[in-house]
Amino acid sequence: MNDMAKNLILWLIIAIVLFSVFNNFNVQPTALRLDYSQFVEEVDRGNVRRAIVGDHLISGERTNGEKFEVIIPTIPDLGLMGDLLEHNVVIEGREPERQSLWMQLFVAAFPILLILAIFIFFMRQMQGGMGGGRGGPMGFGKSKARLLSEDQIKTTFADVAGVDEAKEEVAELVEFLRDPGKFQKLGGRIPRGVLMVGQPGTGKTLLAKAIAGEAKVPFFSISGSDFVEMFVGVGASRVRDMFEQAKKQCPCIIFIDEIDAVGRSRGGSMGGGNDEREQTLNQLLVEMDGFEENDGVIVIAATNRPDVLDAALLRPGRFDRQVTVSLPDIRGREQILKVHMRNVSIADDVNPSIIARGTPGFSGADLANLVNEAALLSARANQRHVSMEWFDKAKDKIMMGTERKNMVMSDFEKSNTAYHEAGHAIVGRLVPEHDPVYKVSIIPRGRALGVTMFLPTEDRYSLSKRHIESQICSLYGGRIAEEMTLGFDGVTTGASNDIQRATELARNMITKWGLSEKMGPLAYSEEEGGGFMGQNTNQAKNISAQTAQEIDVEVRAISDTCYQRAEKILSDNKDKLEMMAKALIQYETIDAAQIDEIMSGKAPSPPKGWANGDSDSGEAGGNDEGSQSAPSSSVSSEGSNGADIITKPGGA
Repeated sequence: MNDMAKNLILWLIIAIVLFSVFNNFNVQPTALRLDYSQFVEEVDRGNVRRAIVGDHLISGERTNGEKFEVIIPTIPDLGLMGDLLEHNVVIEGREPERQSLWMQLFVAAFPILLILAIFIFFMRQMQGGMGGGRGGPMGFGKSKARLLSEDQIKTTFADVAGVDEAKEEVAELVEFLRDPGKFQKLGGRIPRGVLMVGQPGTGKTLLAKAIAGEAKVPFFSISGSDFVEMFVGVGASRVRDMFEQAKKQCPCIIFIDEIDAVGRSRGGSMGGGNDEREQTLNQLLVEMDGFEENDGVIVIAATNRPDVLDAALLRPGRFDRQVTVSLPDIRGREQILKVHMRNVSIADDVNPSIIARGTPGFSGADLANLVNEAALLSARANQRHVSMEWFDKAKDKIMMGTERKNMVMSDFEKSNTAYHEAGHAIVGRLVPEHDPVYKVSIIPRGRALGVTMFLPTEDRYSLSKRHIESQICSLYGGRIAEEMTLGFDGVTTGASNDIQRATELARNMITKWGLSEKMGPLAYSEEEGGGFMGQNTNQAKNISAQTAQEIDVEVRAISDTCYQRAEKILSDNKDKLEMMAKALIQYETIDAAQIDEIMSGKAPSPPKGWANGDSDSGEAGGNDEGSQSAPSSSVSSEGSNGADIITKPGGA
């Protein structure tokens, strides 16, 4: 409504200006204004040479050539004409004043012009605004795709890092858009569509925009959810309109983000909305590969749920290629960090390779967020450059949450949390094939009262049975430490999340990964997928009641074995448990170097910058500049009782 009011005011101002201009076309020179009595005296003295008499005004010329005007009184002076004739004044009559032809036309047409302007304005508003948009009630069937011209797209392959394999896959799309004859003369046909598959934040949209930027072609961008509305047929109409626009801009790229919103498998109809989605999908299938050719229109789509897409959409001729945009490896993470550090004032001690080694599992979006958080923390501290210290603190904030500085823990809660986290750290340190301990803290962050972080030494893409069992042991270490110090009756709810994750790992070993000798290499669980909203509505349980009972027994056996193993480790290292708990109570945060000292039987050295008696220093000096943390695959806690363990289970 603000834009509408502004436009109406603009039209009124233009009308007033035009009216004033036309009204001033016949402006006469100014003349001396005389009172009627003065005029009569001038006539008696013989100073008036000429008089032009109108209805209400007398204008004339004096004997000295001066012009004058006189307003005639309402009561007529019947003797005036005689006096004028007696003094030899030339008397003339004045025709009624008439407006110019242009002014008459303007005054007559102004109401019509104003009504027409308001009508055009409202019609444009209904069609999506004065700029010619495509929204509003008059534009339901119009495509909502946003067109970016070749001059508007500044992104190139230089801005995309960490996905070298995916860039190679789409590089020939750029070559075709630049020189299509190179392929056509050999009988080759460029893929009509490319489906980019990858986890959220891996750079699928950025890669598609870089293709358009490199090829210098128009780029249509739209989301899958923009096609479907509550009105039947709107989605199909928008698909047709989008491809009609694209054909006018050939060669060009159409990018459909989150295509799973409209491209889900057909056949799971559960209402009119779903029928409308299927009509939209059918129209998309026809436009991509039907009777009409769409040469020069390349469709690029992105999704993180390729398993729910319709098979007809994935066949050759539509989406000929599936490009997997995976999480970056250590080299890719380093390249991504360098890209995002271009516009940040980085200190000399910042080494992207060290940060990359400590961030396995981070996506491109995660790394961008890491650089941004480090810059914000540095600016908040009034620093001129972003040093390695701020990157470390930014990772702690992202991984573990913001410190709850206002939370006051009792001595009992603080002591219990210290023993809990020390139990995680010691068991994780001593079991085989476990990720090394990076940092242990009892500073409340997020919903957790304490955190134990394990840092993988390298990217891991699969897990061994020994590694999983060691992870279950370390998860149980916190509860066992509480039980050893407080007794069974004193155990708290802080281990609820640890127990949940340990049970889930044990069950997956049996039902998904075939790591149980008793149950064998069989799959006892079904993956979710397919059907409406990604769920299998006709999913049947493919195991008997007896098998389910045997699975429960085997899960209990694995859990008991790992529990007893962790319990023995802590019993044999009770002195180290006490020493680490006391160090946590004193320093609140200890790093890998201090943990190594404790495990070797030595008292841990104070963190850098530590002052005796400074019990509220939090993490002062507890962050080693060269150490980096690993991302958490599942960080959760139970209310405010969550003494948490953070680990990276790899890519399995």
